[in-house]
Amino acid sequence: MKFKGFNKSSLIEYPEKIVSVVFTGGCNFRCPFCHNKDLVLNPDKIPDITEKEIIDYIEKKRKWIDGIAITGGEPTLHKELPAFIKRIKDKGFLVELETNGTNPEMIKQLIDDNLVDYLAMDIKAPLEEKKYYQVIGKSGDKKKILDNIKKTINIIQKSGVDYEFRTTFVPGLLTKEDIYAIAEQLKGSKRYVIQKFLPNNNIDPEYEKKDTLKPGFFEEFKEKLKDYFDEIIIKA
Repeated sequence: MKFKGFNKSSLIEYPEKIVSVVFTGGCNFRCPFCHNKDLVLNPDKIPDITEKEIIDYIEKKRKWIDGIAITGGEPTLHKELPAFIKRIKDKGFLVELETNGTNPEMIKQLIDDNLVDYLAMDIKAPLEEKKYYQVIGKSGDKKKILDNIKKTINIIQKSGVDYEFRTTFVPGLLTKEDIYAIAEQLKGSKRYVIQKFLPNNNIDPEYEKKDTLKPGFFEEFKEKLKDYFDEIIIKA
């Protein structure tokens, strides 16, 4: 399996763990605010990073690295992903997987085969076809994609694997009411993360001009949604 990015050490991806972060190329969404534009639109122009480079590094740094976080792009587009994860797990490392939830079959396979230790799923908008498609910049079978997302949410909630759902709050694209709608739909989940978006290298360059909002803006969510989840985290 080939990767398109490698952050050798991160303290923010996997709660209370130090992980290396690997990035896959390609995505089936076109979220206009996405700040990984090249990974999504031009992955073939980015040099490959091999499995061997990644595995050699984390084994060399075993004393300091707990595992890896796999993100993208969308990792579950790559059929080689389970085999790569197994190689990592066989060496005794933890694995976090970040996903948009459109491949419930692969997520279930990874869970059933005990190949993931932490799952982070992006919830882009309230689970309603028109709004979701507006946010993900997508055309096509709205119902199928949203049905798959709902399936993945249900699989993760029932999995017994540690997890978080998370939403990037983008001014002008989402409203406070959208966040409360998402919270109602996810109510009872273990962990919900609300994070500000990054106005940098966005798919739609107009989003590079957006205001990221002041940190105090998000405190309302933390207070009002504290009883909806075991844990609510604001990253602002």
